This record gives sequence, C-alpha cells and structure tokens, in this order.
Amino acid sequence: MTSDFADALASGRPLVLDGGLSNQLESAGHDLSDALWSARLLTEDPGAIADAHLAYYEAGADVAITSSYQATFEGFARRGVGRRRATELLTLSVELARDAARRARASRPLWVAASAGPYGAMLADGSEYRGRYGLGAGELERFHRPRLEVLAAARPDVLALETVPDTEEATALLRAVRQLGVPAWLSYTVTGDRTRAGQPLEEAFALAADAEEVIAVGVNCCAPEDVAGAVETAARVTGKPVVAYPNSGEAWDAQARTWRGRSSFTTERVRGWRAAGARLVGGCCRVGPEVITSIASGPASA
Repeated sequence: MTSDFADALASGRPLVLDGGLSNQLESAGHDLSDALWSARLLTEDPGAIADAHLAYYEAGADVAITSSYQATFEGFARRGVGRRRATELLTLSVELARDAARRARASRPLWVAASAGPYGAMLADGSEYRGRYGLGAGELERFHRPRLEVLAAARPDVLALETVPDTEEATALLRAVRQLGVPAWLSYTVTGDRTRAGQPLEEAFALAADAEEVIAVGVNCCAPEDVAGAVETAARVTGKPVVAYPNSGEAWDAQARTWRGRSSFTTERVRGWRAAGARLVGGCCRVGPEVITSIASGPASA
C-alpha cells in the first residue's frame, strides 16, 4: 500500500514518535482515573488534547498518536454517549492532532497516527496485558471494524493498531483493516520474547508479513529491556520497518496507584533499537517530551 507516510517510512530516515499522551495530560493537571482514560477529555476538554499533541511535536516528534486508544462505541455507550456522537468524537481525535500539527513551529512533515487499542482497553480492567478474552477472531473483528472505519474516514496518515496482547486479536485486526485505504502499523505488547498471552514473537510477527495494509510492525507499552530482541525478530520475520515505543521502565503499583522504580529508557538503548531495524521510535507510559527531545536531537543513527 502506498501513501505519503509509507513513502516517508520507506525513505529510510528514522521517524520520531511522541511519548505517552496520558503522561502529558496528567502533567498538565488532568485526572485520568476513568474507564475512558484520556478519551474522556474528547468530551470535556478537547483543547487539552491538542495542547498535549503540540507539546510533543514541539519536542521533536514527527508523529502524534491520537487520543482514541480507549475510545470505542461500547465504552462511550456505557457513559450514555450515542453512536452518532461517538463517531464525532472518534473523528475529533484525528482532527485535534491535525490542529496541533498546524500550530507547531516545524518545517518538517508532521504525521498523525490514529490509535486503535485492543479489546481489553475498552474493558478497563487490565486485560489488554493478558489477552485471551474468550472471544474468537470473528467476534474481535466485528468489535474493531466499525471504529477503524470511522478513524480511517477521518484520514489519518496511518492507523496505529497498538498494545495488541495476542495473536488472536492480531488476526482480527489484520482482517479489520483490509480495504480501508489507510496504511497501518501493528504493535504488540510483550514480555521477553513472547506476547503478553505467551505466544512466540516469531509466530506473532509472521501474521503481518504478507499483509499489504501493514507498513510497519513492532512493540509498545513494554519494558525497554524487551525491545531490542523484539525489533530484531520483527525485522527478520517480516522484512518491514519496525516501530518501537516502550514504557519508561518504571512499574505501576496498582494497590498504591503510583509508579515505582527508575526509568531504564536511555538514548543508548534507542541506538540499539535503530541498529536492529527500528524506523519509528518513541515512548509510551511515563515517557514525556524531554525524552522525545533527546531522541529527536540525537544523531540519525542513534
């Protein structure tokens, strides 16, 4: 599949992704302890989302990932938001990132990736880090396809099929993005050399090897220590550019509702990821604009 974004990726120049959107919103004083997470602000304070995207663009990010990770028709319905309004909010998530790109003081091309999180993100119970929901690929495809159709119609540069915990859901997503006219990347959340559900990464990445719509594969929302091996495997198995945007390395203490430990996300690790084949590099939870600046300001081979 050809597109301006796919062409930019194929050019070989590394692209910098943004960091954790929730990280930036919480730093600005927003409480995201809600089942809709950052998507709640699509209804309550959309300007805050645009400002968060802008902060990352101005930090050096080439690509902003939208606030639609946890935005689903089912999740909105639980809050009394009807289907028509939910469609408007999903569309708005792309428009807010576009608005931030227009406002950014940048001479380089800026891109928008429309986020589609896993089924477990809608459940808001942590199951996106386990997978195996008891649903088949057909049921998961029927869940994902309507939202992906709306996001694709909003004309992002790429769809980010992210934080995918297992091959069952990856299979569903690969079916759901067919014929949408927008390229996609497929990104697993992993532990070691396996998906969160325990499948070998070689098997997981192989699913996307021949998918025309998928222009990059990789990992996100995982420990920085798990990225290098996954990047090498993704590049070897698929021959596609690789995307990598892990968490900071800190651990979430669910009982205390706080992050513990120290960040293990370093520019030295980023150099290793790029050497292994990563062409899109950024951060996920607890990775803020200052880290994105360090990635963007490093040498092209870093």
